[in-house]
Amino acid sequence: MPPTTPYAGKFSPSPYNNNDNLHKYHQPMEASYGDMCYHDNSLVSGSLEALIQHLVPTVDYYPDRSYVFTFLLSSRLFLNPYELMSRVCHLCVEQHRSGDLLLDKIRIRDVAPKIVQLLTEWTETFPYDFRDERMMRCLKEMSHHLARGDEYSWRAMQQMTQRLIRRLAALGQYEEAIATLNASAAERPAALKTKQHNGQRSDVLSISDDAFILAQQLTHIELDRLSFIGPEEFIQAFGVKDPLDNHKSFFRKRKTTNLEAYVAWFNRLSYLVATEICMPVKKKHRARALEFFIDVARECFNIGNFNSLMAIITGMNMSPVSRLKKTWSKVNTDKFDILEHQMDPSSNFSNYRTALRGATQRSITAHSNQEKIVIPFFSLLIKDIYFLNEGCASRLSNGHVNFEKLWDLAKQVSEFLVWRQVTCPFERDRKILQYLVTTPVFTEDELHLASYESEGPENHMEKDSRRSLSSLSIV
Repeated sequence: MPPTTPYAGKFSPSPYNNNDNLHKYHQPMEASYGDMCYHDNSLVSGSLEALIQHLVPTVDYYPDRSYVFTFLLSSRLFLNPYELMSRVCHLCVEQHRSGDLLLDKIRIRDVAPKIVQLLTEWTETFPYDFRDERMMRCLKEMSHHLARGDEYSWRAMQQMTQRLIRRLAALGQYEEAIATLNASAAERPAALKTKQHNGQRSDVLSISDDAFILAQQLTHIELDRLSFIGPEEFIQAFGVKDPLDNHKSFFRKRKTTNLEAYVAWFNRLSYLVATEICMPVKKKHRARALEFFIDVARECFNIGNFNSLMAIITGMNMSPVSRLKKTWSKVNTDKFDILEHQMDPSSNFSNYRTALRGATQRSITAHSNQEKIVIPFFSLLIKDIYFLNEGCASRLSNGHVNFEKLWDLAKQVSEFLVWRQVTCPFERDRKILQYLVTTPVFTEDELHLASYESEGPENHMEKDSRRSLSSLSIV
């Protein structure tokens, strides 16, 4: 998919003032133009109608790409994509309608390439909006409209639609594959612990004992799943509902599907790590598993894969693992302590944010795809965007849309899109990948029970917990 979103670095405090096409809108320090307000030549607010109008190209005007991305991303805080699409298409048609068929044809021909450009940016940056049949219908109607005035633009529309269909088909295949993998992982053996006793269950070290290779395969999974997260999913959770859908809106049906699947992957990896550590019968095997995952986490940090790093640390800090004192005593924890320090949540994850900035700077000057890899700690990214949205009003007291807030949201999401576009440079190992995404993992209760079987309860609370869990497992 061709990258159409602007790089995050382009979202300066005034990203709008570099567009030569907008010189006529440049204002003094504090000024308004119609229903749009500026400060230091930067758009800071406007009525929703004016902002929609500002998105629509004319013969001698095309909106700045940063504006297009920002408004298409955050407009869903105020109206659903279909409503915006409907208004944009209506304006594109009506503002060139004169009543003279020949003149209308000339006007359509002159503006058609810019209409195609706008719709191309929309379909390539926010393709999932077009899973709504109404959106596809608008595209088809606009294609027919352009066909009356400009055959070249009509053909471009056809090619754009075909690319969109292929992208949506790939999304459907991805979602089916994730569902299949989840179903496979859910087909749990009757007793994982028993299978381990019998030597029937493989462990991660029997699949790969090379920490760097495993970190590479984790990075494959991370980048694959990141690539299917639509930028709009970060905003959609805050979006309005469509009253025409009887409270089952577009957002409710397709709100954050791929984002949620990615968060689920983080949780799975954490539980996989805990399972691999708690499952071995012998202490030396548990210690070896601990040491191995510490090395994997360090390799993830070096790669720039902070999401897998945090998932591994989370798994190792789960209570069933952290209580294994005899096992931990056999492990040199210096490397683990360093990694924990890097991901320390104190001061709003200041250490991690410093490391993330370093990885981001490295990616900007990178000479290879490996150096470009930046996979953020995803849950924190979502949290940052959530609080950015919640901490600032979307509308001002005069009813204007707070466009300064929209710039900030766009900057956050745009940076993610740059990271998402990186192609994983490592060779795939299908056996390892299959193991990581499908091997059954313990539930929380099973982890506690396995932990108690490895190292017995140390106090009355743990003894009571073990008795309770044992009775449940018998049932």
